[in-house]
Amino acid sequence: MSAERHDYVADTRPVWAPWRIDYIRGPKSGECFFCVKGARDCLGDHVIYKGRHAFVLLNDYPYNSGHLLVAPYRHLATMGELNADERAEMMDLLIQAQAVLSAVMQPQAFNVGFNVGEAAGAGVKDHIHGHVVPRWQGDTNFMPVLGGPRVVPEALDATAELLRQAWK
Repeated sequence: MSAERHDYVADTRPVWAPWRIDYIRGPKSGECFFCVKGARDCLGDHVIYKGRHAFVLLNDYPYNSGHLLVAPYRHLATMGELNADERAEMMDLLIQAQAVLSAVMQPQAFNVGFNVGEAAGAGVKDHIHGHVVPRWQGDTNFMPVLGGPRVVPEALDATAELLRQAWK
């Protein structure tokens, strides 16, 4: 019986993700994208819903398809800085986000939470925001296990439009 050697060779073909260039070239002026997107009305921002004190938007760099963010309009770093109205509306929006995602995408579960501070993994450490990530059994496929990239099966503009319609 001969011993065969099967060395793992990583696939080095590029994964095409042209929307990532906006992140790479993103605002270098220190401008907070939550503050910018919360203040304007632009479909390309993927804002799903605007409330009185907080808003919901589709994450442009999602962990999974349908990954939503809930943020206050005010630029605050911690939950303790939120006033009672902001806290209440954010919690209500997190719950509504789950309901809308359930209706549109039928996930089997959710990750819901806040990463507060850079050490906790907050991508935007100075503007508090919550995450609602729909999950499906087996949604972590071979791509992130082998090479790090995630596969998002639908264009962000299409997902945002579906979620906006369902929110109504």
